[in-house]
Amino acid sequence: MSLLIGILIGLIVLVVLVVVHELGHAIAARRNGVVVEEFGIGFPPKAWGKKLKNGVEFTLNWLPLGGFVKLQGEHDASRKKGDYGAASFWQKTKILFAGVFVNWVVAVLLLTVLAWTGLPKILPDQFTVPSDATITTSPLVITSLVDDSYPAAEAGLQPQDELLSLDGQPIESVADFIERTQQARGETVSLTYSRDGVEASTNVELRDAEQTVFGASLGQQETIRSSWSAPIVGVGTTIQFTVVTLQGLGELVANFFGGLFMQLSPDQQTREQGAANVDTAANSVAGPVGILGVIFPAAGEAGLTQVIFLTAIISLTLAVMNILPIPALDGGRWFVTALFRLFKKPLRKETEEKIHGTGFMVLMALVIVVTVADVGKFF
Repeated sequence: MSLLIGILIGLIVLVVLVVVHELGHAIAARRNGVVVEEFGIGFPPKAWGKKLKNGVEFTLNWLPLGGFVKLQGEHDASRKKGDYGAASFWQKTKILFAGVFVNWVVAVLLLTVLAWTGLPKILPDQFTVPSDATITTSPLVITSLVDDSYPAAEAGLQPQDELLSLDGQPIESVADFIERTQQARGETVSLTYSRDGVEASTNVELRDAEQTVFGASLGQQETIRSSWSAPIVGVGTTIQFTVVTLQGLGELVANFFGGLFMQLSPDQQTREQGAANVDTAANSVAGPVGILGVIFPAAGEAGLTQVIFLTAIISLTLAVMNILPIPALDGGRWFVTALFRLFKKPLRKETEEKIHGTGFMVLMALVIVVTVADVGKFF
């Protein structure tokens, strides 16, 4: 898959996932008596629009970065009939989290399909129904070469070559290959591989070193297939990935802010560890450029299964991010509304705009920072 096609597919996927998220808000709003004024795909300026029979203005916009829904009286202080602000707290809760629910359901459906056709196993204890699970392991594949001066490249090997046997003995796993090449470092070994379905052999003169004996990054995928239990696996895997995603976000925040705090220490070693923690957090984040320019093209090279799997993960991530109490996001809007109700104080329009406006500006600043970092990684 070319880079351009990968970027295009990634863009379409991101737009679709955001649009179905917003569609969830729109459906929940109408069912709870709130007027939906506009439903847009992309962001303004408007390219085309049409008034639907139900009174909603449907628009297509020039910036293909997602979508939006505009509700009547979106501020909590609005009180006219049909205003979002006039809805009860429970109705607002359903409206705000409907988008989260839809993204979560999309993840369940996609993971259910993959459970039937072959779901990548990425967690050691990934959810299965043992009595209905068949786990297969793909051949060991070269994912990338270190450079032309290392043994793998000198032997004529290329990315996507499947490694079949070493000195006539089948290669069972990445760990098996590493162990055997380490034992034979400094020696010349015979390697049988497959390229585009054609088997061939080559001699590889391994380096006599503690590390980088072979000179290539290796990959091997375990796949889980289910039949009658596929819907159960879809739900169970989505729940498991939700928990793992929340844990990962917690570790990310802890590494970043903990690292910043550690850099204030007078101890040099503590400051260095803090800087390392911040770097770890920064390298764990990918923004739009990283997803569209690197992640999706890479998944595309691995095949349709990886693209569907990545789509499910992104949909799940959108759901998780929007339940967090971050101002300007769904969870943040709900949290602010709940907080003011808890203290029995009115949430005025100006106060609400300041809170969520500030949150939006911070989010945009983070997007810019991550995008700049992504561009650096990309080049």
